[in-house]
Amino acid sequence: MNRVLAVGEVLWDLLPGGKQLGGAPGNFAYQCRSLGADARLVTRVGDDDLGREVLDRFRALDLPTDGVEIDPTAPTGTVSVELNDGQPRYTIHENVAWDRIEADATALRLAAETDAICFGSLAQRSPVSREAIARLVAAAKPGALRIFDVNLRPPFIDREVIESSMERANVLKLNDDELAMLAEMFGLAGEPREVVAALAGRFGLDVVAVTRGTAGSLLFRDGEWSEHEGVAVAVVDTIGAGDAFTAAMTTGLLAGLPLDAINRWANTVAAFVCTQPGGTPALPASLLAGL
Repeated sequence: MNRVLAVGEVLWDLLPGGKQLGGAPGNFAYQCRSLGADARLVTRVGDDDLGREVLDRFRALDLPTDGVEIDPTAPTGTVSVELNDGQPRYTIHENVAWDRIEADATALRLAAETDAICFGSLAQRSPVSREAIARLVAAAKPGALRIFDVNLRPPFIDREVIESSMERANVLKLNDDELAMLAEMFGLAGEPREVVAALAGRFGLDVVAVTRGTAGSLLFRDGEWSEHEGVAVAVVDTIGAGDAFTAAMTTGLLAGLPLDAINRWANTVAAFVCTQPGGTPALPASLLAGL
């Protein structure tokens, strides 16, 4: 069984219909575990009711809690979410526990054992978590996938963080809007494939994945391309769909699947998540059987 580690924020999405466990790393770790990986999460919650509820939910989801740190003073993270035609608008509250992630002995051990480590840009908004994430990615064994999942949430967009993260990564995942933003940030011109190839060459990336919402996705691996037109579904909300895509892509890469098969599978899993509320819906047995 492949070992996968996510590092970063865990939080409660405060949705109009009630709160849902969220945060891209948590969503990713949960879906990787659903897809058969030994997936874990290094994060930090407060010593409060919401933090204890995170731990309870992780146990209910069969997610190990050994990488969840407890902060004695900072509160558990929350995000206020408003939906507009199914698209989320986020207010991400600051000075919370996941801004203080530490690369402690447990976290470093988990990083050293993992076959794939996934990290994003949002959890690096604070210097404390940024340094910890850098140490954990560096601790991963040489052959591990080091997946940078871009998560550009204004006002937490920092070119230095993005650039250093891509230098640490060998896999880059982003959406089409983020691809356009990175093209402008790094002065890259041309069609999406040209920008992807330029980013891969500049930062030594083995794999680049661009999600396009209902229009599917584009994958690049070592000079090979794969495009998928997407899967049409009735959308409830899109929270966690990108994280589910990344999880399926990661498990597919670890399994050594062909690029087209990875792309098709990741779109199928992401499309299902769009039909359910929140970012951590259970995947049905019929879907898991298709892996």
